[in-house]
Amino acid sequence: MVDPNWELKNCCQRDQVAFLVTIGVFTLVILALWRTFLLTPFKLITVYLHEASHAIACWLTCGQVEGIQVHANEGGVTLTRGGIYWLILPAGYLGSSFWGMLLVLASTKLLTARIAAGCLILSLIIVFFIAKNWTLRGLCIGFIVFVGVIWVLQETTKLRILRYVILFIGVMNSLFSVYDIYDDLISRRVHSSDAEKFAEICPCPCNGVAWGVIWGMISFIFLSGSIYLGLVILS
Repeated sequence: MVDPNWELKNCCQRDQVAFLVTIGVFTLVILALWRTFLLTPFKLITVYLHEASHAIACWLTCGQVEGIQVHANEGGVTLTRGGIYWLILPAGYLGSSFWGMLLVLASTKLLTARIAAGCLILSLIIVFFIAKNWTLRGLCIGFIVFVGVIWVLQETTKLRILRYVILFIGVMNSLFSVYDIYDDLISRRVHSSDAEKFAEICPCPCNGVAWGVIWGMISFIFLSGSIYLGLVILS
C-alpha cells in the first residue's frame, strides 16, 4: 500500500494539472453564467443539499422530519420536530459545503464518481416522498433522470463524462454555499436566517453575522481542503 503524498512532492503530474484546470474552467463558467437561468437547476440542487443536511442532522439526533421544500427563488425550508436544535441549525450551510467537498473528491476516480452518483440518486428518491412542494419533486425527478442518463452514457458509450458532471456539481455546490452564507448571513442580515436563530440559543456572545463569518470560513476550508485532498489522491 502506497503512503499518501501529503507533502505533494513532484506536483503537479498530468492528472493533477487536469484536475486543477478543470476546476478553474468550471469556476469561470459558473461565474460567467451566475445570473442566468442555465445555472438555476444546479443552484436548486445546492439548496436541496442544504435542506437535506438539516434533515440528516435531525434524524441523527433522534428528531422527526415532517417535510422538505425547495422553492424556485432559491429558498427552502425543512420542517422538523425534536432533535438537537443547535446541531440542526448549522447543518444546512456547513452540510452543503461538506457535500460539495465530497463530490469534488469523488470525481477523482471513476469508482467513487459512480458511488457518488448512486448516493445522489438514492437521496433524491428518498426526498421525493417527503417533499412538500412540486418544485422539489420536479427537481428530484429532473436530477434522477439527468444523472441516470449521464451514468448510462458513461457505461455504454465513449462519452466518459460522469466524473466531470460530479465535479461540476461539487464545484457549483461549494461556490454557491460560500456565496449563500455571505449573501444571507453577512452582507445582509436576514433575521429569520439559521445563523440568527443559532445566535439566539448559543450562550456565546456572537450575533448572526459573526456566526455567518465563522460558517463562511469553515465552508472555505472545505472548498480548499477538497482541492488539496484531490491533489493528494491523484499524486
